[in-house]
Amino acid sequence: MISGVVAVWKAVPAAQRRMILLLVAAIIAANIDQPYPELAPLQHGPTILLAFAAPWLLRRWPLSDGSAGCILIFLLLHTLGGRYIYSYVPYDAWARAVSGHDISGTFGFARNGYDRLVHFAFGAFLTLPFAEMARRHGGMRVGWSLIFAFAAVGFAGAIYEIFEWLLSIIAAGRTADWYNGQQGDMWDPQKDMAAAQIGSLAALIWLRATRHGGAEAISADAD
Repeated sequence: MISGVVAVWKAVPAAQRRMILLLVAAIIAANIDQPYPELAPLQHGPTILLAFAAPWLLRRWPLSDGSAGCILIFLLLHTLGGRYIYSYVPYDAWARAVSGHDISGTFGFARNGYDRLVHFAFGAFLTLPFAEMARRHGGMRVGWSLIFAFAAVGFAGAIYEIFEWLLSIIAAGRTADWYNGQQGDMWDPQKDMAAAQIGSLAALIWLRATRHGGAEAISADAD
């Protein structure tokens, strides 16, 4: 069994093995002196499972290093947000320490906006992997793969918001509120999904405009 696990691990490209190890290290770091230990399993559990399943997933459905790197960036942003259950990421304190000014005051934010950033990042960084999977493993043409990626971002975002709604019904009140991170905004789910679609649209524009890193790369990797 151990030899089989080692074989699977070695079958993953070296760069992607380093990405997996970096993600595991980030999860460990995010849970040192965890400020919200009761929410940590919900925030980091799925990411840990994904990290350990990654070698098998990447062997079964290979991805380019670029797509794997996009997924890593999104998961690192999520891991940071998960440490502070998103609503309490202290970016204003970090900004004041560096520049003497906070972000919320500068831009007039009335709520912690880190969750919006991560939803935007989901669309921006997952569009390329979705498109590559559609092209490489689904046999789609490049143009259709990009359309599929945009739709997949919307579908995944809607499923996640439904999951949050179900959690708010099942979980205890404070736990549900903390995990959902609505911060009193009744339109939070719609705004989150819109942020993801805007991120995906930005990625599509970039992929079509930069042929070196966009559609041609998807086609080359898939062939």
